[in-house]
Amino acid sequence: MVYIASWDEFVDRSVQIFRADPESTRYVMKYRHCDGKLVLKVTDNKECLKFKTDQAQEAKKMEKLNNIFFTLMARGPDVDLSEVTGKEQMETQPAKKGRGRKQ
Repeated sequence: MVYIASWDEFVDRSVQIFRADPESTRYVMKYRHCDGKLVLKVTDNKECLKFKTDQAQEAKKMEKLNNIFFTLMARGPDVDLSEVTGKEQMETQPAKKGRGRKQ
């Protein structure tokens, strides 16, 4: 059982585990409200990765990881994940102007 400190490393290694053995890979989320802690765990019975946080901002990242796993499960482990992660889309989108009061 390995706790990974970096979110990007956790996602990359989790996807590698799933692609290596999609039949036996499991993804578990555990939230303790009294502690305010979220623990994500990915395992394939050979390797176990965990990511722990107490930051509310990490919820959006967890949602992206869910979308990545849903895509891998639905389309197969060989699918291109660039459209799910949005890395390419964020680089190409122009900055949005706000609708706030002009100064």
